[in-house]
Amino acid sequence: MRTGIAVTATIFTTLLMLAGSGSAQTPQTPTTLVIAGHAGEVKILQVGGKSYVEVEALARLTKGTLSFKDNRTTLTLPPTDPEAPTPQPQVKAGFSRPFVQAAIEELGSITEWRTGIVSAVEKNIPLSEEWASAQHRQAEKNLALASAAVSTEDDRSSFPLLSSELDHMQKLSDNYLALLKQSAAMSPDNFGNSALEEQILSCAKGFVAMTESRQFQDQAPCD
Repeated sequence: MRTGIAVTATIFTTLLMLAGSGSAQTPQTPTTLVIAGHAGEVKILQVGGKSYVEVEALARLTKGTLSFKDNRTTLTLPPTDPEAPTPQPQVKAGFSRPFVQAAIEELGSITEWRTGIVSAVEKNIPLSEEWASAQHRQAEKNLALASAAVSTEDDRSSFPLLSSELDHMQKLSDNYLALLKQSAAMSPDNFGNSALEEQILSCAKGFVAMTESRQFQDQAPCD
């Protein structure tokens, strides 16, 4: 859409009179006006505490056009090129500190969840669904905080691994509750050393090691 800036010729006539009159106020030392996105500059003339620029110079700077009708001068700026490429922000490499901190919080909540289940099996103390649901909500909250902290390419690549770790923990918790409902005997050795639990432990260790190396590496146990 074309943008028009209208100025009256009377202002510029008055300006020329003030600039050429020694008995009028003496202009201050000129400064310059720079417009972002345009090369060059135009002089600013300050008279009576006000700033003025030459309209022809402004038109040249902005590559605009001037038109005159009656006592009105119109400066029309060129339309923005819709096909001009939009500058893309540079994506930082490595892990951001906020993401690493949020990820560690998430792994900590998952570890607490897993440890609580394993301890309950070892001591033969049943856990309630309410307890498991509370653990899940906390882990979901921490995962959301980690998602909000993503700001680099490595953060973005690592987040799905963190999400998968939560999925695996939820599956372990569901398995425990299902066995509890069936009143099935749970051997501490078998449950605590199941393939799923080993996967959860390996994923957490690999994730932490990856963040310490400050470089993304795919972690197979998290898949």
